[in-house]
Amino acid sequence: MKRPAPIGLLRATGVLLGKDLLIEWRTRARLNALIFFALATLLLFSFALGPDTKLLERNAGGYLWLAILFASTLALGESFRVEQENACLDGLRLAPADARAIFLSKAVGNTLLLVVLGGVLIPAMVALYGVKVVLGAGPLLGTLVLGCMALAAPGTVYAAISSNARARDVLLPLLLFPLIVPALLASAKAMMLVLQGDPMNQLNSWFGLLTGFNLIYWGLGFALFPRVIED
Repeated sequence: MKRPAPIGLLRATGVLLGKDLLIEWRTRARLNALIFFALATLLLFSFALGPDTKLLERNAGGYLWLAILFASTLALGESFRVEQENACLDGLRLAPADARAIFLSKAVGNTLLLVVLGGVLIPAMVALYGVKVVLGAGPLLGTLVLGCMALAAPGTVYAAISSNARARDVLLPLLLFPLIVPALLASAKAMMLVLQGDPMNQLNSWFGLLTGFNLIYWGLGFALFPRVIED
């Protein structure tokens, strides 16, 4: 019996990404839960700091990224929980396609989900904390995309590792949070400059750190993911 020809990496990635986006669009349960959870986190920061508006304005970028980070653990864990149902991940591994396509589709899908979440949270942050986007939409979007990519790549790998664990909801943050401290710091600092201005031209340095972080961890995830999902 002739074996089916292997599917190209880009085509397999596109098919898997389309499948994930279609599932998300039909249910929208994960996105709705993330939005409400992240909005509640921003509100909690506002209530905890009370009427100190200057402190809220100064640290608004950090609060935004903390809300995205906490919500990302729900998004990342759920992305592989779907594949565990009815042994779907086993079926994907048996398909005549590169296993790295699973990583690319999950990482890109998680990035898009977090970018959409950030797009919803930014107007809420502006309204709650009274901040303004000084540097404009371009640097704001660049910071959001680079920061979400930095969360999605290692988060996808660790979500796959923890997906078979009993305490996966606890294991994923324990694995992920220490690793992404540099990316979280760079994202918060870059967002602060976008909101408050950049008189000393520091934004490009933080963009460079995020770009380097993404190159390293997207490359490692791409190379190591086939070993991660092996039994």
